[in-house]
Amino acid sequence: MKASPILAGLLLFFVLLLSELVPLKLVNAADADPLLDFCVGDITKDLYLNGYPCKKPTAVTTDDFVFHGLTVPPQTNNSFGADAIGGSVDNFPGLNSLGISIARLDFAKGGLIPPHTHPRASEIIYVVEGSLYAGFVTADNKLFAKIINKGDVMIFPRGLIHFQLNVADAPAQAVVSLNSQSPGFQFIANSMFGSNIKDEVLQKTFFLDQKTVDRLKAIFS
Repeated sequence: MKASPILAGLLLFFVLLLSELVPLKLVNAADADPLLDFCVGDITKDLYLNGYPCKKPTAVTTDDFVFHGLTVPPQTNNSFGADAIGGSVDNFPGLNSLGISIARLDFAKGGLIPPHTHPRASEIIYVVEGSLYAGFVTADNKLFAKIINKGDVMIFPRGLIHFQLNVADAPAQAVVSLNSQSPGFQFIANSMFGSNIKDEVLQKTFFLDQKTVDRLKAIFS
């Protein structure tokens, strides 16, 4: 039995509609839009779905939207000479459902934030003081890097490996913002040598002998 022209037209309409909707869903590259004016996270509760449950609006105060965590600089007397302190939903509940977070980076002379990724966010960096050699590497191993100075801004696309190195003769400072309330942070070296990957994988990937693998695992684990 042949389908009627009306039924055939409806089927074609739904096929075209799905073909338009599916790509839109696949390219969604940030946290979901909020459905309320705010949803201050109740961090005494466990995470569920993609965020914390909301505090009751009557329990929310102005202090839930203010964060003092960036006023104290992170320590830079470590092996990299640099460190970051951040405000994400876990310590700044007012960010819950808003799709943003923030961090402060401090560098001693020669300090480095090593190559890392944020699997759930793109990043924008603003240089507060000093000069940084900063950049990222694309999926086809193309490097985009240059020296950025006080007042400059640079972006690092979501999920790509990136880094910042202080090339000035004095300490440097930057502030970054990311388009996720929980962007994630993954150091490349730590992920490789601090995650109990089988030694043979590391040896063959990086062309290393067992002694070198053992030494690197001791450093990064």
